[in-house]
Amino acid sequence: MKRILLTTLGVSVLMLALVILAVRLRYGGGELFEDRSSEPLLPIGVVEKLADLELPPGNIAVSATGRVFFSFHPEAFPEIKLAELIGGKATPYPNLEMQQADGPEEHFQSILSLRIDRQNRLWVLDYGDHGMGQPRLLAFDLETDRLVHRHDFPPHVAPLGSHLNDFQVNPAGTRIYIADASIFRKRPAIVVYDVEANTSRRVLEGHASVSAERYIPVVQGQKMLIFGIFAIRPGVDSIALDRRGEWLYYAPVTNRSLYRVAARYLDDDQLSPKELGAAVEVFAAKTMSDGISTDLAGNIYLTDLEHSAIVRLAPDGTLKTLLKDPLLRWPDGLSFGPDGWLYIACSSLQHVIMRSAGHIRENAPYQIFRFKPGPAGVSGH
Repeated sequence: MKRILLTTLGVSVLMLALVILAVRLRYGGGELFEDRSSEPLLPIGVVEKLADLELPPGNIAVSATGRVFFSFHPEAFPEIKLAELIGGKATPYPNLEMQQADGPEEHFQSILSLRIDRQNRLWVLDYGDHGMGQPRLLAFDLETDRLVHRHDFPPHVAPLGSHLNDFQVNPAGTRIYIADASIFRKRPAIVVYDVEANTSRRVLEGHASVSAERYIPVVQGQKMLIFGIFAIRPGVDSIALDRRGEWLYYAPVTNRSLYRVAARYLDDDQLSPKELGAAVEVFAAKTMSDGISTDLAGNIYLTDLEHSAIVRLAPDGTLKTLLKDPLLRWPDGLSFGPDGWLYIACSSLQHVIMRSAGHIRENAPYQIFRFKPGPAGVSGH
């Protein structure tokens, strides 16, 4: 009997070791990213704090009239998923019922990204708990705050293990381009949604431009390697359109380059995967990035999570650090608002991912900031 127990224990230990090895090979390993930051162009203290929050924000969208909407980051398991900042306080948007599992059919599951289009609609992307629920795209008319559009992504577009992370809406409000970071499934892609036809499709799946390079983020001294075997290394995440809607810029967090592809190619469903892949260009070298936005002068802004910084790529691809401030704990989402303000939601994910509720609250408050980078942008993006 003792021999049987020892044999069973030995087999169990061996199987566990094999599972850990398999996880490490698929999700672990990697090098440290080189420091591409530079002396900041703006002085420390230039950022203005807009709010202190009990839980970390994820992404942010600011309307042309100055209304501030943001998600609470899903990794913190918030009760309120989507909020409007009113008087410095988080108010459930559009109401409390939409935040609850026993609410209406369109209730929120896992809200991260949101954008406001030029038709004054607030678009909200729900990744449905990595495809275990129903990934969904919803739009609210900001004149009435009523739901005016809904798309449920079919399983072949947003399968189990997908992570519809961030997105952009074209100027006409007819196409939406979504980054599937595919953290667990490891099959990242761009999803193109045709608003008028209410149809979606996956493109560039597995292409080098959407696939994460093997670097490990280090944020304010913390290496983002969970249990020593799982590196926080999502696929395509940063995604932005130029203000004319002609070019889509995108990249995974840990990649050394920012890529771009003409939107007309993404919109052409007759192109083969090979033809579309050949249209992708390497635009410029970047830092490790998360949030992204563009201004009316053609500059691209990226959050540099490793250096608590915002960097700027000029139209010629020149990379400069715009500002650095230790208050920017994992700068995450970006959105321009009126009067030239650029808003920053800091998710502080080094204190959130795989952390207890107690740890998350101990590291509160979490902030939303804003500053003026110079050129203005389009509100909501």
